[in-house]
Formats: sequence, structure tokens, C-alpha cells
Amino acid sequence: MAITLAEEVVLLSLDEESGVARQRMAAGWAVAGGILLELVMAERVSVTGRYLEVRGTAPTGERLLDGRIPLIEAWLRGRSKRRVTDWLAKDQAKAVGAALESLCERGIVGAEVRKVLGVFPQRRYPEADGSVERELRERLRAVVLEGAEPDGRTAGLIALLHSAKLHRLAFPDRPARLVAPRMGEIAAGQWAGEGVRAAIRDMQAAMAAITAVTAAA
Repeated sequence: MAITLAEEVVLLSLDEESGVARQRMAAGWAVAGGILLELVMAERVSVTGRYLEVRGTAPTGERLLDGRIPLIEAWLRGRSKRRVTDWLAKDQAKAVGAALESLCERGIVGAEVRKVLGVFPQRRYPEADGSVERELRERLRAVVLEGAEPDGRTAGLIALLHSAKLHRLAFPDRPARLVAPRMGEIAAGQWAGEGVRAAIRDMQAAMAAITAVTAAA
């Protein structure tokens, strides 16, 4: 089953036992970035330097992506462009929820609410179809650990994970120092057209700036 980059990041973040998202703040940057990257590849938006612009509003056929286009247009408030870091900061929390909802609709995860300490409600997303995550992790392992050539989507996912420092979500059994160099090499590789590669470089810079500020805080 083909799922979006944003959904792949969320799926990797879900704890298999509890169904709760791990590293939710850092994953949020990668989820929001994943939606933007797919919109760039679909030529609906562009990311140039520090700025985000809308290029087209025709539906892509993916509800998760199409739902973000009018939100970006409203956020622009009639301007031709605004800083991509501002959009990522605004969208990161809501993007995770939207991606989780999409995974539920696809039947890949379920949704439950339980009370912690008998009082506080906690929403959980237990896996309903484990085949999607298994295929995803096998694909990442083949590329990062075994040296297989990545396709454009897998390389884009790895670039997002590397930018947000989510190495352990992809490879929980490996120290980050052992997988980060290869993931960085893939992120910098010739895996897409120059326009898309330039966009992911600019988003990487934006995500690095945001995560550095978050870590310092």
C-alpha cells in the first residue's frame, strides 16, 4: 500500500506496544516537511531559499496533501511568499494529527482513548496492518544498511529523517552515529531533479534551525 512521506514518518514514530507517538515534536517537523516535499514534487508549491510559495491548487488525489493547499493559501494572507520556517512551525503539530487520521482511514492503525492514572485521557494508535511498516523498515534497511540504491521517495524520506535527527526512529537497534553518515550521504545525493533537491536542501536548513532552537529551549 502506497502511503505519503508524512504518514511514513508518523508510522515510524508510533511505539509498537503502546501505540503512542515517540519524539512527537521532532517528528512533527519531519511530517510537516514531508507534506511540503510532496507538494513540491507535485508542483503545487515551491520552496526557494527561505521562502514558500503556492504554484498551483489543482488536487493531487491525496487528501492529506490537498487539505494543506488552502491552509497555506490562507496563511499567506494574500502575499506571494512567506518564510518556510514559519509554516513548518505553524503546521508541525496539526500535521501529525492529520497524518494519523489518514493512517486510520487507510486501516493501517486504529484509534483508541484510554485514561492514564484513571483520569487523564491518552489517545493511542495501535497498528492494525503491520505489513506496511514492515515493508517500510525493510526498504530503509536495504538502502541505509545494505547499500541498495534508493528510489526518489525513499531518499526523500531519509533526507527528512536525517534533517530532524530521527535516526533512532528508523533504526532503533542501531546507534545514530552508525547510520547518520549514510543517511546524510543519501540526503545529499542525486536522487531527484535539481528543483526538488534544492527545495529539500532549503527545508533541511529550515528544520535544522528550528530543531536547534527547540533543543536549546
